[in-house]
Amino acid sequence: MMHTTPDLYAVMGNPIAHSLSPTLHEAFAQQTHQSIKYEKILVPLQGLTAAVKEFIQRGGKGLSITLPFKEDAFVLVDEVNEEARLSKAVNNILISSTGSLKGVNTDGIGLVRDITKNLKISLKGKSIVLLGAGGAVRGVLPALLREQPSMIVLVNRTMEKAKALASEFSSLGPVNAFSYEELLSHDFDVIINGTSASLHQEALPLPQEKKSLLLCYDMMYGVKENPFLQWGKNQNSKCLAEGIGMLIEQGAEIFYLWRGLHPDTQPLLRQFRG
Repeated sequence: MMHTTPDLYAVMGNPIAHSLSPTLHEAFAQQTHQSIKYEKILVPLQGLTAAVKEFIQRGGKGLSITLPFKEDAFVLVDEVNEEARLSKAVNNILISSTGSLKGVNTDGIGLVRDITKNLKISLKGKSIVLLGAGGAVRGVLPALLREQPSMIVLVNRTMEKAKALASEFSSLGPVNAFSYEELLSHDFDVIINGTSASLHQEALPLPQEKKSLLLCYDMMYGVKENPFLQWGKNQNSKCLAEGIGMLIEQGAEIFYLWRGLHPDTQPLLRQFRG
């Protein structure tokens, strides 16, 4: 019997130790009977180009890209899909047999699938508050706007950044920018944290007045008892969720782009969300 070498994939980021991507992709590969090897690679802050080059030389087939390299990856690739073009951020690189690089962004698809399919919350006609104005928020805006919310409000400590982002995406749907103070005088259905505050256990200056929220969603994962979700609990939010479902769903979409097979995300969701 011939033993073929498994196809090589990896996730690149800094930090990277906490990444669950290898666990996800190994589970997807097992489920779909694919022979792959998936590594975690810690990349120096200015070193993405060199790291990708080395990975290609080793015969790598595809790369997941995580913080803080999503915007660097956008500049590095040869072509991008629509989602990546709009968000100017890439969370995955497909490597062709000739070594050309295609950048895609599956973060928005992952987030929307988690909310609409797994948590069974429709976003159509809902008002959504999105906290932050960095790469994570850019990456999910196109997909959220496709769900036809009544309004998306971007809230960021630097108001200018939120305003610039709102005007950039306004052709795709109703996007507005607020300060944290302005949130006080408005009601909304869904609030999504796209800042990294939870990773540092930082509290955001959110209004303490009770809002009856449908969903309080943190795009970060692995920090269950964080100040943002605690705030959501105090707000009597009907549903509280951290971003593990988004990670699993965007990973499944990437796996499909790599291998042409749709893995079942439910077993992993049960394992990680309990």
